[in-house]
Amino acid sequence: MKPIRLTKHAQEQCIERGATEAEVRQAVEQGSREPAKMGRVVCRFNFPFGQTWQGSVYAIKQVAAVVKEESNEIVVITVYTFYF
Repeated sequence: MKPIRLTKHAQEQCIERGATEAEVRQAVEQGSREPAKMGRVVCRFNFPFGQTWQGSVYAIKQVAAVVKEESNEIVVITVYTFYF
């Protein structure tokens, strides 16, 4: 697999939305893929969570990384998290 690089924006979104860079990399490497706008791909992966996020306890945390595959690397554009 190509190297994975997170943009500064993606790194900031990880902090804001409660994801780690390791989780993002795992989502890209092992997650399901679906097409997104502008030739990008969304990679989703569900992690067992069982913790509190913003005052509520959630069993699962889904990390969704929006990526653009370049010739020599995979660039993570942004990161979303969903808790349920």
